[in-house]
Amino acid sequence: MTYEQLNQSWPSFSQSIAAFITELGLDKLNLECDHCALRVNTPQAADELRYQFAKHGNIISDNMINGRPILIIELDSPLMLNNSAIDCVELPYPGEKTYPQEGWEHVELVFKCDAIDCGSLSQQLINAVPALAAIIAGETDIKVKQSSPKGDKERLANPTIAFKKKGLCVKVHPLGIKAVIASEV
Repeated sequence: MTYEQLNQSWPSFSQSIAAFITELGLDKLNLECDHCALRVNTPQAADELRYQFAKHGNIISDNMINGRPILIIELDSPLMLNNSAIDCVELPYPGEKTYPQEGWEHVELVFKCDAIDCGSLSQQLINAVPALAAIIAGETDIKVKQSSPKGDKERLANPTIAFKKKGLCVKVHPLGIKAVIASEV
């Protein structure tokens, strides 16, 4: 997987992810997409992408999260998702899990609210988009995972709800990645 291959696959991925965001009803909220994420299966692939992305942006965070390095790269030129500019890419080094496909894996949307745990985030999302109630309750073919990942230096609660379907994933959380990184200082 190279930087060029990722650029070539972005239009197809972004169309699919935009359609999934619409299916979830999240498009009505005009949420900021603060970053997108990659998946690779070997440390060598992550090292190579780290090197390639460093030519097209700056690493603004290199943090241990759940026992593995995760980089956040601020791009010189943002990726576009519909009319929304995405200026950061998350590059996690692989853990135990092997992914069926390397490349773009998810986007993360900022739903500005005062949620400090997954329960309150779920409720506030359902209040904003009532159709999410059935999805969050597990009554559809969309898988839902709720978590509160935390970096070693993070000071802010940032509960996350991930919606997954057919190899696509959209994560929603109350704080943007730059706010979380700023809290580490």
